[in-house]
Amino acid sequence: MRVRWSRQLHLLRWVLLVVAVLVLVVFVLAQRQSIEVSYGQSPSSSVRIEEGAAGELSDATVPSTQEMTTLVAADSVVRLPGAVAHWDEQRVREAIGDADIRILVAPPGLDEAEHERVREVENATVRVIGTQVSGGGLVATPDTLAGWRAQFATHDVTNQLAALIARLRKAPAPTERGEVRWREPSERELATVLADLRTGGSHVGRGATLDGVPEQVARTAFPDGAWYVALPAQPYGEPLPAYGPALSRLAPDQPIVVMYGGWIEYHGPAAAEFADLAAVSFYAQAGSRLSRYDYPQRNVLGAYLGKVTDVRYAGLFDRPLPYRPLDPLRVALPALPWIFTGCVAGFLVLSARSLRRSGVLGAAGRARHGAGAARLAGLTALAVEVSLLTDARSNPALTRGIGKLQAARSALDDGLPARHVWELLDEATAELDETARMVGIASYRPASYLQGRLS
Repeated sequence: MRVRWSRQLHLLRWVLLVVAVLVLVVFVLAQRQSIEVSYGQSPSSSVRIEEGAAGELSDATVPSTQEMTTLVAADSVVRLPGAVAHWDEQRVREAIGDADIRILVAPPGLDEAEHERVREVENATVRVIGTQVSGGGLVATPDTLAGWRAQFATHDVTNQLAALIARLRKAPAPTERGEVRWREPSERELATVLADLRTGGSHVGRGATLDGVPEQVARTAFPDGAWYVALPAQPYGEPLPAYGPALSRLAPDQPIVVMYGGWIEYHGPAAAEFADLAAVSFYAQAGSRLSRYDYPQRNVLGAYLGKVTDVRYAGLFDRPLPYRPLDPLRVALPALPWIFTGCVAGFLVLSARSLRRSGVLGAAGRARHGAGAARLAGLTALAVEVSLLTDARSNPALTRGIGKLQAARSALDDGLPARHVWELLDEATAELDETARMVGIASYRPASYLQGRLS
């Protein structure tokens, strides 16, 4: 029974060594692979609100800095031609109080030189370019859906002005109010819109700039199709026609996208699951540029649909895309060095037990064998340490060295002459020395590594 157990340990020892070598080879060959498990890469990565050539610059211009300075000195509120921003004058007057606050309102879509002229008007306490409100080195922006809706659907900047003026005066921040009001569309309005939608899938109201739905990104955002209603920015202070809810009642299974100027709403299936998330993500990212420039609605819609596509490919609403199975090899790669180390450690422990049992270590009259066993142990430890640093160029020498160490171990176990054992160890030493030179670490050369270990 003892003999059988000894044979099993001997077999296990070599199995561990073989597994260690296989793991090392697999790990080295797989170094160029990467680990990635996901639902899929969203195809909307190329959809952006482009700069320069995207039609965001308008025909509006501004006077010279000196002329604007003169205008601001003469009047506390100066609206330049083409300005679109509006606000609740009563609330803003309350925020100003008795302070000397002067507001300069410029149109959206200015180029960089015109932006710079507006910024150089030093006697303007607050500057409004498009619907972006700034002053005193600060910029006031909405951070809620209600705030973005008021800004982009009706060009309302009341909350931003009140907040910025309070900050400049070091007064308490005012309570933000939702300024947008809604109304039911009339039967005639709804019938006109519905007829266009059923005919061509879109309705473009008078004054809207949408010249067509971007088809490619629309297909990825809503694979089953959607209806699109585009309206211009609504007059400030007037209620907005609530086309989304009205159309959803008539076609509850139909995705519906409604634009009011630069504001986009989604109504239809899964709206509660993703509509607010898509809107917050989009306007938090693009709101700054949309407030300063005059983008065509097609560009704004394309970028919004790209955000919807990102949400869909993340598997967050409606029907997630099929899950992409993981690659077991790629996931297991980080564990391979630990498996290799465990196998080598097991091999060394079982080898030490075998040597002690056979009397090779420290046996009387076998000093040469004892020294050979010690040298074998030292070289094996060196092979383990340097294996973690090798590459494709140095792996062959390391593999040959490990092979010589295996042969030397077998010779010791079988009680072969010491001279044969030492010849194998000399050959292993030469291969490990070559490995250390290729790795470029002098301390791993056998002569340096084993110094003092065999005394």
